[in-house]
Parts: sequence; structure tokens; C-alpha cells
Amino acid sequence: KVKSNDLDVKVAGSEMETEEKGTEEESTRESDSNILDVSSDYPREKHISIQRHLADLEKLANLKEDEKKPCPLCPEEKFRACYSHKLHRHLQNLHWKVSVEFEGYRMCICHLPCRPVKPNFVGDQTFSKMGAHYHCIICSATITRRTDMIGHINRHVNKGETESRFITVPAPKSSHEVLKELATDVQVLPNYCTPQKTDSYFNPKMKLNRQLIFCALAVLAEERKPIECLDAFGATGIMGLQWAKHLRSSVKVTINDCNENSVTMIQENCHLNKMKVKLNTKEDDSDEALGDGEENTDTIEVTKMDANVIMHLRSFDFIHLDPFGTSVNYLDSAFRNVRNLGIVSLTSTDISSLYAKAQHVALRHYGCNIVRTEYYKELAARIVIAAVTRAAARCNKGIEVLLAVALEHFVLVVVRVLRGPSPADDSAKKIRYLIHCQWCEERIFQKEGNMVEENPYQQLPCDCHGSMPGKTAVVLGPLWSGALFNTGFLRRMLLEAVQYGLDEAQPLLKTLACEAECTTLKHFTTHSPCDENKQEECGVYIKTPNTSTESYLVPGKRKSDEVIRNAAKRQKAENSAEHPAFYYNIHRHSIKGMNMPKLNKFLCYLSEAGYRVSRTHFDPMGVRTNAPLAQFKTILMKYSTPTYAGGQAEGPLHRAEDVQAGEQVEAAADDKVEDAEFLEDDKSRVGDATFTKDYPTHCAAD
Repeated sequence: KVKSNDLDVKVAGSEMETEEKGTEEESTRESDSNILDVSSDYPREKHISIQRHLADLEKLANLKEDEKKPCPLCPEEKFRACYSHKLHRHLQNLHWKVSVEFEGYRMCICHLPCRPVKPNFVGDQTFSKMGAHYHCIICSATITRRTDMIGHINRHVNKGETESRFITVPAPKSSHEVLKELATDVQVLPNYCTPQKTDSYFNPKMKLNRQLIFCALAVLAEERKPIECLDAFGATGIMGLQWAKHLRSSVKVTINDCNENSVTMIQENCHLNKMKVKLNTKEDDSDEALGDGEENTDTIEVTKMDANVIMHLRSFDFIHLDPFGTSVNYLDSAFRNVRNLGIVSLTSTDISSLYAKAQHVALRHYGCNIVRTEYYKELAARIVIAAVTRAAARCNKGIEVLLAVALEHFVLVVVRVLRGPSPADDSAKKIRYLIHCQWCEERIFQKEGNMVEENPYQQLPCDCHGSMPGKTAVVLGPLWSGALFNTGFLRRMLLEAVQYGLDEAQPLLKTLACEAECTTLKHFTTHSPCDENKQEECGVYIKTPNTSTESYLVPGKRKSDEVIRNAAKRQKAENSAEHPAFYYNIHRHSIKGMNMPKLNKFLCYLSEAGYRVSRTHFDPMGVRTNAPLAQFKTILMKYSTPTYAGGQAEGPLHRAEDVQAGEQVEAAADDKVEDAEFLEDDKSRVGDATFTKDYPTHCAAD
């Protein structure tokens, strides 16, 4: 009997434990899913921790510079009242960065006493710890961990419960936001900056990129009208709308996208800007929009197909490629049907591979071996141009690089297409390998030819291989070794930017024009057409010698043609001097313990030494010059001053090698002056015959 009673007690105890576990599971289920059944609080006001923007969260705090304000999401014992700058950092770092996003709203972490926690008894005192938590935007449940909150939201989405129960949350259909750029309105979805969360991606940071492409198209529209242009990846259609709205009848715009939602968004944006829409090349489906009592004759064709397909089916004068990532998958289709002297522009946003952060991806996509260098941005531009050149050569076409820009978020390349096997061969010959020294970062393109050299280190201007142990250089490439800019085209782009009021593109275009000519900005001048002795070439006024126009008016058709032909050859020879490849960073080669000169002054010093020099858009502290690295360092050392005050009285302290190099440069200059004086004295004393016998003619000319 005692044993049976014990068994009964054990069974009863187990039943009690199972009942307690059942009640706990039911309570957790109620906090997660069964809370949706409560209809008494529907709809309700949203919690203050759920906001759209960080500015909305700062409005709750009522930030003022002269007053201390408490945090709206933390109790006073956790975070005391402070000034606006400290409270702004607190809201951004503690609450906003760890928030959970859902349909344009951010569920920030909350430290207020909203979630009851079991008290802890320590002696005679009771401590109630209020933990951090999140408020669900759908069911108002409080979740402690961020990962649990994300899983909680995902369970709502899987059940089809995506509508919020708050009054202030609008419906998803009415959540379109209208943005304006270059007098063009486009409506976008809430998550328009995140391509993984929206069908119509719109990046406000690419505004400069869109302005550069617009200027290139405007220059092409001045050459021939009308031109057929294609935006192969339309997304919201902002770029094609800007083309059609400002260039009007000069262009026939086609906007393509393979996503159906994006095509719908493009049509709505066309109606928003009062443009006619021609969908899928069928005039029966075209929709017209009227504005101010007049019908706008501008028509935009919107297509829904793969970018490769439309470029295979139709021919265009201007094609722009802006896919998400690399654009090498669309180059063959772009060059297949593009018209002669047309333009192909492409924007590559796979900067992790182009900027040598993912070198294996660069080898897979572009077939190029690269390492991280001080000139990595220009290296990325030459990688893309090399891929473009190979794709064009496969279609028996050559290219002329008009523009190459590499900034923080993208690499933009604009090329002109030249049909024929001869231009294709000429372009393919400009693809070479680069020898890069890993010690001093000196670089030089390999010589033309297929013969194997015994010692390729001899091509480098530096002597690191002789003074350093082991292998000091690597071979990078294949890369584009030609010019990256066309000066005349850039100047015409600058005129178009001024005409259409593109303020952000004008400073960059001025820098690019100076970089193409390898000259400083102070020598870059804009002349008026009323000035004399100036010639207009491609919309740009260039200084010409003091020659009258009558000297060019030679009677006879044959002679006048010869003069024009000779002038064209002379101008072509003057423009054939390409800018130097790559650049040096002045900070990278600065001397330790020395204050280097200002960049503009250093450019003047290099120019006075007889080298071509300019700044570069690739690097704000970069110097593009044809000077070797040794001379670059010598001139930089010569005009640097010591950082400490004690050394100024004693003179600059340099390394022994640098001092010796500087003395050699100064001694060579003094010898040159002495030789010139000596030659003048000899001229006065000795006849011309003896002078030419003792000294070469080029020395006498000097």
C-alpha cells in the first residue's frame, strides 16, 4: 500500500508539471500569434520607437543646442539628459543602427518600462530589471532579441499578415514617394535605395553619373539628329526621362527593363512627366498624357525584354548599360548592332572586384590579374576598357575612349565605336601588360612585341630589383594602355553642362579636361568668341598664332585643299600627345619628419623642372606627370621643410641618399649654367668653324 501511494503521488506530481509546462507554452503562444485575435485594440496608435526616418526620432527628443534633453526611448536612470550633439549620437548609434526594418518603417530598440520582467530578490531589497526590447509593428508584441524579432516578423509574412494595425501606417499602394532631379519627377517605392528589397531601384548618389551621361548624349545629339538611344536597364526610367524631356526631338528614347513592376513604374513616371508612352512597339497600346491644354509630341518607347535580346534585335546610336554589378555579360550584344560612330557608355558598380578587394572575382569576370596599388582607381578604369575593347574587336569594331571616370561608387566608361577591322586591330594592340614594382610602386607598360626578354626588370625605371632580395615586381593585366580622355569631347560636354545648368558635373569636367591635356587648372581658360587670333574647334576656342585669314585663302581648289589637309595633319599631330599613364600620390611618397609643400605649389615646381603635370580626379592628392618616380621624390624632398622648429635654424635634415641626389640635381643645374656662359665666351673669341668642331650643334643651339 505504501508503494502504491508513492506511485500515486509521483503520477500526480508529473501531471502538475505537465500542466505548468502547458500553461507556459500557451502564454508564449499568446504573446506571439494569439495576440492577433484581440480585436478590441484595433486600430491603435503606433509606439514611439517605430519611425520612418532618423529625423522623426529626433523630433521626439525636441533637440535644441542650448538645452539638455532626455532620450525618448530610455529612462532617466539609464541615460541622463544631455545636449543635442551627444543625444544625436546616442539615438543614431544605440537605437537606430540596431533597428529592424519592415515596409519602410524602423522598429528601434526601446529601453522604457514597457515589458514586465520578473523581480530579483537580493536580501530584503527587490530589483526589477527592465530589459531592452522591440515593439512589433503588426501585433504590438514585445520581443527581446533582434534575431527573434526578425523571425517574428518573418512568421507574420509567411502567414500573410503584413498589414499593420496602426492608424498612421498608410497602405502599400499609396506609399510612393516622388523625387525630383533635373526638372524630372519620378515616383519610387519606400525601399528605393536597396536593390534587394525593391523592383525599381533608384540611387540618389548616382546623380553625377547621370549628368555625365546626359552631357555625352547631348554632344552626340549635336553631331547628328535624330539619334536612337537606349537605356537598357531603366528601373524607374529617370535617365531616359531626362533625355526626352531636355533634348526633345533630337533623340528617340527607348527605356527597357525585364521586370514587369519596373515597366509599370516607368509608364507611371512617363505620365507624371506628361510624356507619351509607346509600349512594346505597338501603337495601339500607346497612352497619351496632356499638359496645359497642349499635347506633348515627345514619345518614349518602353519595352519589357532582356537587355541582350533588344540589343540583338535593334540598332541604336547611343547605348547605356547600368546593370547591378558587372556589365561584361552585355558587351557582346551592345557592340553587335551599334551604329558607326555611335557611343556606348557603361557603368560598373562591382567596385569590390575592380578595386582589388576581390581579386579572384576580377580574374573571373575580366580575365585580369590585379593587386591593390596607389593608382587602383585608374587601374579599374583600364580593366573595364580592356574588356570593352576585346568585346568590340570580336565584332570587327574599334573604339575611341572619350571618357573614363572612377569614383567611390562606380566606374563610368564612354567610348565611340569605329567600324572596320583596321580600327579593331589598332584598338586591340593597345591592350598590354603592366609591370608593377611592389617596393616603390613604380610602373611601366611592357613593350610591344611577342619576344621574351631575358630580364624584364630592366624595363622598370627603378633599381629595386638590384638592391632588394627576391622578386620585387608583378605583372598586372591585360590592361588598356591608351588614352583615357578626349579633350575636344570633354570641352563640348562642359559647354552642354553649362547650357543645361548641371552644376555638379561642371567642376569634374573641368578637372577631366585639364587632366586630358595634362595641364594645371590655372592654364585652363574659357575664351569668348569675340577675341581675336582664336580658332573654334569642336565648340572650343583655341589660341592660334598671329596669322591673318588672308594667308589661308590660297587661290585654286587644289592648293586650298592642301592647306586644309596640312592644317588637319598638324592639328592631329598636336593632339596626338597623350597624357601620361597613371599618377603618384604625394602623401604616399612623402618623407618622414618633413612637411611637404602644398599640392598646387608642388605642381608648379614639377612644371618648372620641365615635366608635364596635372591633377587627377582619381585621387584628390594625386599628381599625373611624366616625371620618373626618382625625380618626383627628389623635387618633393627639395621643397619639403622639417616638422620641428629646432631643425629650421640648422637647415633641413635629409637622408644621405636624398641629400646626395639633391646635390647631384643642383650640381647639374650649375654645370648647365656654367656651360652656357662658357659657350657664349667661346663664341665671342673663336670662329664658328672651330666652335662646331669642338661642340655638337644641339649644344650650340642650347
